[in-house]
Amino acid sequence: MNDLLHTLLRDRADITLPIGLVLAIGLTLHILLRKRDVSSAVGWIGLVWFAPIVGAIIYAIFGVNRVRRRARRLRPQDAAASGSDVPGHAGESALSSLQQGIGRITGRALLAGTSVRVFQNGDAAYPPMLDAIAAAQRSIGLSSYILRADQWGGRFIDALADAHQRGVAVRVLIDGVGGGWLLSRAYHRLRRRGVPAARFMHSLLPWRMPFLNLRSHKKILVVDGAIGFTGGMNIADENVMAIHPKHPVQDVHFRIEGAVVAQLAAAFAADWAFVTNEELDGPAWHARCEPGDGPPARVIDSGPDEDFEKIEFAVLQAVACARTSVAVMTPYFLPDERLISALALAAMRGVAVDIVVPERTNHIYVDWALRANSGPLLADGVRIWCSKPPFHHTKIMVVDDSWCLIGSGNWDIRSFRLNFELCLEVYDRKLAAMLTALMVDSRGPALTQADLEARSTVARVRDAAARLMLPYI
Repeated sequence: MNDLLHTLLRDRADITLPIGLVLAIGLTLHILLRKRDVSSAVGWIGLVWFAPIVGAIIYAIFGVNRVRRRARRLRPQDAAASGSDVPGHAGESALSSLQQGIGRITGRALLAGTSVRVFQNGDAAYPPMLDAIAAAQRSIGLSSYILRADQWGGRFIDALADAHQRGVAVRVLIDGVGGGWLLSRAYHRLRRRGVPAARFMHSLLPWRMPFLNLRSHKKILVVDGAIGFTGGMNIADENVMAIHPKHPVQDVHFRIEGAVVAQLAAAFAADWAFVTNEELDGPAWHARCEPGDGPPARVIDSGPDEDFEKIEFAVLQAVACARTSVAVMTPYFLPDERLISALALAAMRGVAVDIVVPERTNHIYVDWALRANSGPLLADGVRIWCSKPPFHHTKIMVVDDSWCLIGSGNWDIRSFRLNFELCLEVYDRKLAAMLTALMVDSRGPALTQADLEARSTVARVRDAAARLMLPYI
C-alpha cells in the first residue's frame, strides 16, 4: 500500500495533484459544516491539505460521524409514560434553576418518587442484580461495556439463560470493543444458549467500527420495566474484592425504583433498536410506575449523535449553579478548558471544589496528562485528592450537598463527546450525604503545586505531550 501511494505521488502527479486538490476542497467544506469544535476542525483541515489522499482516508475512518439513531421516537414518551414532572424545589432557587436547565438540555421530565440504594463493589452489587434477574417475570434488558465470561460473569450468563428458558423476554447488549473485539466469549455463550444478544457497533472492518471512538459505555439493567440498576460498574471478577482479583477495581452501583425506571428502559430500548432494528414495545418493557414518596430524578444520556454533549452540559450547569460545594470522584479526570474554567471560577467565588482521582489509574498516559492539566485548577483553589488503592472506577458528583449525578460518564473528553453514556441526576440530601462520605473516606494525599513543580523537566515535557492527546485518551 505504501509503495503504491509512493509510486502514484512520484510518477503520476498529473493525476494525484488534481485529485488531492478536489479532496482537500471537498473535505474542507464538509469539516466546516459538520465540526463544531474549532481545534478539531482546524486539525482536520490541516491534515487534509497537508496530505490530501492519506488525510482523506484517515478522516473517512475516524472523522466522520455515521451514528444516527433509529429509535428517537421513544424519547418523547419518556415524560408521559413515567408520571408527572416535578414543578420545583421550594426554597432552593439554585437547584430549581439547575432543574430547569437540565430539563431543557435533556428534553425529559424530572420524575418524583425515586428510591436509590447504593452498593460498593461487585461483592454488594452483583447478588441483588442476580436476584432481580432470577425474579423477572416479563422482561430483562442488560447493557454493559464489559461482560466477561469469568466466574461472576458466568453467573450472569447462566441467570440470563435461565430466565430466557422460562419465557422471560431477555435482551443483552455488549459493547463491540469493551466486550472483546476479536472474541467476545460472553456474547457467544449467550448466543449458544439462545439468548438474544448483540454487540454495539462491532465489525472487523475499521471503517465501520472505529477502534477507540463511539463506544457504548452505558451500564443498564432493567427488569420488568420496574426495577433498574445503573452506575459505573462492569460485570467481571475484577470488581469482586472477596476473591482477590489480580487487578482489583473498586466501583459503585445503584438499584433504582420509581417512575424514572421508565427512562432507563427507554434508553436501553433506543440502544437495542439502534443495533438490531428491533423495537421493544409494550407493558413488558415499559411498565407504568405511579409516583410515590421519594426524591425526584431524571436520566441524562449522551453520545455523538442527537444527544451530543448533554452530560457535559449538565455538569457545566451544575458547577455554574453551585453555591457552597462541588465534589467529584472520577477514575479519569481530563476535562477540556471550558470545564476547567467552570471549576476554577466556582472555586474563585468561594465554592469548595474537591476532586478525587486515583493515585494511579490503569492507563499511565492518563496519569501523565492529569498532572499537566491540574496546575491551573490548583492555582485557583480547587483541591485534588488521590484515592487510596486499589484502583477506583467510581463516577459520582455532588453539588451543594443536595444534587447527585451517578452513572457511567468519566470526566474526560472521550466520555463527554465520543462515547454513548448514561447518568442519573437525583435531588436528594440523604443520597448526597452517602456519596460525600464515600468520597471523603476514599481520599488519600492531596495533589499540590509542590508535587507538580517537583517533576523533572523530562517529566513535564512528557506530561504536556500527553495532554495534547486529551481528545483521544
